[in-house]
Amino acid sequence: MTQVYDLILRGGTVVTPGGEAQTDIGIIGERIAHIGDLSKASAGEIYGAAGLHILPGVIDTQVHFREPGLEYKADLETEARSAALGGVVAVFEMPNTNPSTITPDRMLDKLARARGRMDIDHAFYAGATHDNVALLPEMERMLGCCGVKVFMGASTGDLLIKDDAGVEAVLRAIKRRAAFHSEDEYRLEERRHLAVTGDWNSHIVVRDVEAAVSSTRRLLRLARKTGKRIHVLHISTAEEMELLRDAKDVASVEVLPNHLTLAAPDCYDRLKGFAQQNPPVREARHRDALWRALNAGIVDVLATDHAPHTIEEKQRPYPASPSGMPGVQTLVPVMLTHVNDGKLSLQRFVELTSAGPQRVFGLADKGRIAEGNHADFTIVDLKRKATITADWSKSKCGWTQFDGFEATGWPVGTIVRGGFVMRDGEIVQKGGGKPVRFNETLEPAA
Repeated sequence: MTQVYDLILRGGTVVTPGGEAQTDIGIIGERIAHIGDLSKASAGEIYGAAGLHILPGVIDTQVHFREPGLEYKADLETEARSAALGGVVAVFEMPNTNPSTITPDRMLDKLARARGRMDIDHAFYAGATHDNVALLPEMERMLGCCGVKVFMGASTGDLLIKDDAGVEAVLRAIKRRAAFHSEDEYRLEERRHLAVTGDWNSHIVVRDVEAAVSSTRRLLRLARKTGKRIHVLHISTAEEMELLRDAKDVASVEVLPNHLTLAAPDCYDRLKGFAQQNPPVREARHRDALWRALNAGIVDVLATDHAPHTIEEKQRPYPASPSGMPGVQTLVPVMLTHVNDGKLSLQRFVELTSAGPQRVFGLADKGRIAEGNHADFTIVDLKRKATITADWSKSKCGWTQFDGFEATGWPVGTIVRGGFVMRDGEIVQKGGGKPVRFNETLEPAA
């Protein structure tokens, strides 16, 4: 009997673990049922993908969607919609909301808020404090939890563990890989007086290279001391990459499109507060070093640190302006432009945005195009040229640091668990996102 599929993606260039192949994909329910010639098969819907590339669904493993407490600048619904429009199928959301996600009840609250409102799949970090270490083992085992997040340097919100004893206590308490914002708060405190009012170039003086390097050096020592796995977020310096190159046994590494695309002083002269984030965008020598590390295999994951603030907030004179930029919707077109410019291969982009997250975080059924996996796809037109604009960006904050960016390569379809969420720039299915499943938190069979 001929198999009937719910959806067939026909004739696209499919990026599989074995490389690129022009072939078909048959989907039944939420999963990939067949990869291969389906020219004689039938389906409820056939999507003609000739001339397009079908990538494993892009996963953004660091976003700040601001809910609860800061919904005036972003919320789970608006930012998930922005992500879907950009070709992203799943996000991992950070705990520095108001209140912070530091108890099991607050984790459950976020999951409840997401239900029926987020268009794409999602997971949430548990935030670590000095006072909730005993709760972290329970929280990291919860369904929909992607792990524990530790701020070693102060950023947006009030989560902070700046001392080695506090970091060590967290690492000893948990079993899963913990994610770290690695800046040395002691050094930041000493240098805050160096901020020059109205001069965003002084941001890289206050939060200098040594603040990042000294923190990461301490963190690696603690990871080895405790024998625990760490994930070091948004690396911004050449010097840290030298340290992390020799720490692959304990540390995985994330970089951001912002640090790969922008550079000081130009970005601050041009964008002012709209280029401000923590850790900061630095000079071109650091950007060049990040690219070298990315193509040398040191980098494991590409994420955005999507962190919206209102236009009014970002227009305040430095240092009153808050740190953070949006990015979840611009991830794919910005990075595909770099692919087209020859800075990285398409296969490496896929590795950093799907296979890398699967490996680092232990995703149960996402991360690569394989029979049996979730039918999650980012469909892109690698030849399409379009300009990123603030009007196209649908984050609630209403702006993008990439306004006017001429992109080559564009997302044209977002499929989550077998169903189109975005098609040709339009949202076609709302609120269907579910919690991401992880190997370390799987429910036992009933």
